[in-house]
Amino acid sequence: MACIVHIETATDVCSVALSENGAILISEECYDGPNHNVVLAPYVDEMVSFADSHAIPIDAVAVSCGPGSYTGLRIGVSTAKGLCYGRGLKLISVPTLQLLCVPLLLHREDIPEEALLCPMLDARRMEVYSALYTHSLSTVKDVSAEIIDDKSYRDYLEKQPVVFFGNGAEKCKEVIKHPNALFIDGVKPLAKNMLPLAERAFMQSQWQDVAYFEPFYLKEFVTTQARKLF
Repeated sequence: MACIVHIETATDVCSVALSENGAILISEECYDGPNHNVVLAPYVDEMVSFADSHAIPIDAVAVSCGPGSYTGLRIGVSTAKGLCYGRGLKLISVPTLQLLCVPLLLHREDIPEEALLCPMLDARRMEVYSALYTHSLSTVKDVSAEIIDDKSYRDYLEKQPVVFFGNGAEKCKEVIKHPNALFIDGVKPLAKNMLPLAERAFMQSQWQDVAYFEPFYLKEFVTTQARKLF
C-alpha cells in the first residue's frame, strides 16, 4: 500500500484528498467554482503538511486526467506535476469518467448487476463526454464527445438497463426516454473516490511520465473573439 495525494479538477468542483494504506486520511472539497486557481494550492499544501507532520512519506500523486474542463484539467495536472517534480514522486492518472463510476459501485446496491454504467460530463448545449462500462469497469463504449438526441444509446437500452449520471446526464433526462434508462442525480468526480483506481494503478506500476504527460482533453480548446457591444 502507499500514501497518495489525489487531485480532482475536471469540473467546477475542486477536491483534494490524502490516502494511506487504502484509507482516506483527510480531504477537502470546494463546490463554489470554478475557482481551482484559488483553492487548489492551499488544499494540496494542507495534504502535504498533514503527511509531513505525521511522518508519513508520500509515494505518489494521482490526478484526474479527463475528459472535462480544459482549464480545470490544466490546473490540476500542472499542480500534480509540480508536486511530483518537487518531491520526486510517482505520477498516476485516473480517467475522470471511470472515477464517476466509483461511488455507484461502492455505495449503490440497488443498481442491477446487468446494467451498464454511463457517466456523462457536460460539454455545452446537448453535447456530453461519455462512455459505457460494465460493473467491473470493462469498456463497452469508448470515451467520446457526442450530441445527445432521442436515439442515443437506443441499441443498448433495448437490451439491458443503462444508468446515466454525472453533470452531463441531468440535461439528457427529457431526451433519452426509455424504460431501461435510469438516472442518478448528484454524482460528481471527487478526489476521495480516486482511491481504488489510484491504488490499483500504483500496485500495477502504471506511472505517467512527469515531463511529458498531458490531460485527455478529447477536444481542443477553442477561443472565441469577444463580441463588440458598441
